[in-house]
Amino acid sequence: MKTRHIIKTALFFFILLFPLAMQAQPGFGDDTSDGAGAPIDGGLSILLAAGVGYGVKKAYQKRKDQRQMTGLGE
Repeated sequence: MKTRHIIKTALFFFILLFPLAMQAQPGFGDDTSDGAGAPIDGGLSILLAAGVGYGVKKAYQKRKDQRQMTGLGE
C-alpha cells in the first residue's frame, strides 16, 4: 500500500509541475511573426515512413497468421 501512495504522490507532482517546465520561452527579441518556426519536415517524414512500414509489417504478419490458422499457408 505504501508504494501505491508513493506512486500517486509522484504522479501528482509530475502532472502539477511538468506543464510549468514545458512552457514556451520568449524569443528574446526575435521576431518570428514571418512564419519562420521550427522545421518539422525532416523528422515528420521519417516518422510517417516508419509508421507506414510498421503498419505494412503488422498487416503482413496478421495475414500470415490467418493463413496458418486456416491451413492455407502450407
